Amino acid sequence: MFNEQKILPAVKAMKDFELVLKREEDFFVVLDVHISKLATMKKQAREAKKQMILHADLVQGLKTDKYAAEFLCQTIKPAGIISTRADMLRTAKKNQMLAIQRLFLLDTLALHTSYQLVKVVEPDVIELLPGIIPSYIEKVNEDTGIDVIAGGLITTGEDVRQALSAGAKAVTTSRHDLWETGKR
Repeated sequence: MFNEQKILPAVKAMKDFELVLKREEDFFVVLDVHISKLATMKKQAREAKKQMILHADLVQGLKTDKYAAEFLCQTIKPAGIISTRADMLRTAKKNQMLAIQRLFLLDTLALHTSYQLVKVVEPDVIELLPGIIPSYIEKVNEDTGIDVIAGGLITTGEDVRQALSAGAKAVTTSRHDLWETGKR
């Protein structure tokens, strides 16, 4: 998965995007972005032979409904889509894109509600937030049988190592200093 890449750099600004294009990693995640920049970002990523995973819920100027899902899948064509929304993830799967369900560990009720969505959507991957709870990385993977990536509140190299040791396939982070910790 992710060509054995353990850190998925997450970009929140154009300067982060420009930095990622120069790095060796194949995959990266786009978080907060304005809709007007998506086509250019995708074109530049393709030219740099990078695989863009887009967090659809965080695209400014775009609703997260089925029409937005179709637009992203048919026009932008990222390698994958991250979302909490069933329609967005189902559309990604229909279009042979990686469907990554974002799951928040708020409490037991939220976890069980997320499991119901997992059953309906059958995502390819689950992104678990916060990613600093190793026992839940293992639990969610065991409960669902779906690979897990960890994100959110990861601030140290030790956080990265613990998440990976608990079974996370990769860690998403916007912290530049941690992008080096997961080299293949």
